[in-house]
Amino acid sequence: MTSFEEAKTEETVTCLHLTFYHPGQEEKMMFRCLNFCKREKVRADDTAKFGRDSSVCRYSLMDTRVSRIQFSLQFYRKLHTLECGFEIKNLSKKTKLTVNQTELGHLNKIDLPWKCIICFGDYQILAEIQEGESVDYFETHLHMAEAPILQERCLPCLPSLQPIPENGISPSLFLPQGKSPTEIDENEL
Repeated sequence: MTSFEEAKTEETVTCLHLTFYHPGQEEKMMFRCLNFCKREKVRADDTAKFGRDSSVCRYSLMDTRVSRIQFSLQFYRKLHTLECGFEIKNLSKKTKLTVNQTELGHLNKIDLPWKCIICFGDYQILAEIQEGESVDYFETHLHMAEAPILQERCLPCLPSLQPIPENGISPSLFLPQGKSPTEIDENEL
């Protein structure tokens, strides 16, 4: 047998891709401590914390409006399966965290969907999980978005405020400019 035949089978590694956006990222440089475009190994039993305090957080955001510890991501293996996933927990006492349309208060946690948008303050983070087999560690791969993620990906954090008429036709299409629809009694017709 050759050394190639005797080598251990390579495991694929779960990778969490995180794409960051903030409208003031150019002038405030709040992402300057993040290591972009390079995969980073994280032990499976480590909690990946995000926040302002670089002595506690693995991923530091240089912004005084960010909590000392904003949120954490914990890697885990789902019960009775070989599937792995991430749990996200809001650790900020002052700022709510939104995962897609689910709002998390202080110490609330949920399973991270395989693709979602995490929002707090003016921050938008697109999270995408690339599944793997390894249970010893996972990888993170950080990216920076040039444009707002919510507009770019068409995944709103907030529900649409525009009402949809029952017939699907907007009455504003038929009204002269400046006029608004008025209600009349059916007996007046």
